[in-house]
Parts: sequence; C-alpha cells; structure tokens
Amino acid sequence: MKVLIVVTHLLGSGHLARALVLGRAFAAAGHEITVVSGGLPARHLNAEGIDLVQLPPLQSDGTHFTRLLDDEGQPASQTLLTARQDKLRALLADQRPDVVITELFPFGRRVLAAEFRTLLEAAGRQIPKPLICASIRDILAPPSKPAKAASTAQMISDCYDAVLVHSDAALTPLGLSWPLTDAISEKLHYTGFVAQPPAGPHPQGLGTDRVLVSAGGGNVGQTLYQTAIEAARIDAPRQWHLLVGGVEAEARCVRLREQAPQNVTVEPARPDFRQMLHHASASVCLCGYNTALDVLQAGTPTVFVPFDDGGEVEQSLRAKALARLDGIVVLKSADLSASRLVQTLRAATASPPRPARTQGLKGAVCSVSIVQHLLERHRDEA
Repeated sequence: MKVLIVVTHLLGSGHLARALVLGRAFAAAGHEITVVSGGLPARHLNAEGIDLVQLPPLQSDGTHFTRLLDDEGQPASQTLLTARQDKLRALLADQRPDVVITELFPFGRRVLAAEFRTLLEAAGRQIPKPLICASIRDILAPPSKPAKAASTAQMISDCYDAVLVHSDAALTPLGLSWPLTDAISEKLHYTGFVAQPPAGPHPQGLGTDRVLVSAGGGNVGQTLYQTAIEAARIDAPRQWHLLVGGVEAEARCVRLREQAPQNVTVEPARPDFRQMLHHASASVCLCGYNTALDVLQAGTPTVFVPFDDGGEVEQSLRAKALARLDGIVVLKSADLSASRLVQTLRAATASPPRPARTQGLKGAVCSVSIVQHLLERHRDEA
C-alpha cells in the first residue's frame, strides 16, 4: 500500500522524529511511504528508506504557536501558505495514496487548519477514497476552550476513519489530557509507544561517566544549558556534556563554550546520543515524547526539566507520570537553579538502578498492523 504521512513541527523536532519512525516501520513492511514535512529541515534525524518531501518550511515564533514564521524568521506570507497547499494537492494527485495520516491535526496545529482541510478535502474526492487516520502522541495540549474540543470531535467524525494513539492506555490514556466524546472514543486505536529500536551501547563507549544535558532538536533549552554550566562549576570534577540542537546549534555552542568551565564539553546534537545514554552517569533533559522513550530504553538516571513555556503542560504531565519510576526526578523550570540541579541530580543517581524498558515500545510496528487491518475493512465497506 501507499502511505502518506503529513507532519509540521514548529518548535522542536519531536513530531517529525516520530513520523519518521512510523515511516520506517511501514517501509520495513514493504509499503511505499512518503513523509511530508512542513517544518524546518532537521538533518540530524534518520530518514533512511523514506521519501521525505519538504514543503516551504514554517516555524513558530517561540511558543507563540499562532504566529507563523518562514525559514528566515519573517512572518509567513499568504503566498508561502498557498504554495504549501498547492504542493500538498499536487502530491496527493500524483501519488494517490491508499492511506493518509496527519500527525497531531486535528488535535493540534489548528493554525494550519486551512492547509490540512485542503488535504482532507482533496483526499475525500479521490476515487477510491484513502483511509484517513490521525496520529497523536500519549499526551496532548488540552484544549483551551470547549469549542476547540467540539470542533475536533466533529472533524474526527466527518473526515477520519481512525485515531492512532501512540501510548499505553494503562499508563497514559488519552483522557488524561483530552476530553473524550463517543465520536472520538469509537475511533481510538492504542498502538503502544512509538520508539526507535534499542540503540545499544556506544561502540567507543562515548558518554561514559558523563552527565548528558540535552533539549531535543529544536531551538529551545537555553536556560537549561546555562544552568547546567553553572551547576558543573559546583559539581567538579564530574564531567558534563551538553548536546545542543536546532538550526543555529553551532552558533549557540560557541556562546556556551565561552561560559563553560573545563569539566564541560559543548557540541551540537549527535546522532549517536541514544548510544551515549547507555554509558552516562545521568541525563538532564526536557521531557518530550521521544526523549522520554530514549531515557526509558537506556535505563539512565534522569532529571526531567519539563518544557512549560507559554503555559505548555504536556511535558509536565508526562514527567509526573514517569517520576513514579526509580531514578527519575522532576525539577520544575520555575525551581531551576544550579544548586537545585546538582541536588536533584544526586537524588536521581542515588536511586536504585532502573532496568531498561523493553515492553510496550513497538508502537510503530503495531501501527502498521492496525492500518493494514483498517484498510482491508475500509475497502470491503467501500
């Protein structure tokens, strides 16, 4: 079957990373897969085996997700937005996919509603009509108004055949963060967590006995990095290793190196980060979906500093759920300081060892199986 996944990441790169893991699972099962990315290019992510199509890129103005910027940081023009819609329509007409999957929308990315509606309307006119699925993570940003929840439920009812929830219903059911209606509940399919295959130890043992500090692949985490540098000053001789993401990673690294003491290494985010986690004494990081899974797979003692700028609650909810496990401690950004970070880090590393998690992490493979079954039923009903 032909599968088209459409995703736009606006701040970090987690949405695209998850879409690519899904895409590789479809490719491994012998299906033709195209991932359409509408955010800034994220070259550190693995797109092997996937036809990755780049729309004219957009980004958010920090956590102001309703203010869209182009790749040069200027307000997105209507010309750019129209070009994105035209490219989506042309791609759909050219590929005629059997399955269309929208990442996050309509539970989020409402600022791009016109773009996604264009896609959905075009898909609805295709003969035969493709199976249409929404793909969402474990925890969503709760709707700020009842009208937004009602609009989402109506769109799911009108346009979608299924909602793939990439979590374990026993650990993080969708109802924790989103009001469920009958229209939504009857279309939910829990896949398990979408994680990459276990990375295993690093062949050169990189990361050994280091505190790895990371903030994902986006342009966030500056306060965390600066606090980590100050914490390292009072935590010598322990070695700290900062991995900086985003399109301006190298420039940010230069500025951070100017402040860093000798026991701190600063470099751009690395593709072997997950392998380094196996050897690290601890991890200090945000609590995005992909990062949380990396930590669970490696079993690394971790201090989560959830991203909560602009009233974001997703990472805080996830971190609170995971803090029930040994070796995971949460430090709120409002409480973040060098001394508190060192104190919290010591608490995490003093906890009993936590085994690497292996169960419930095959959400990508399970998603493929679910979609295959749904497509068969969809064709029988057509």
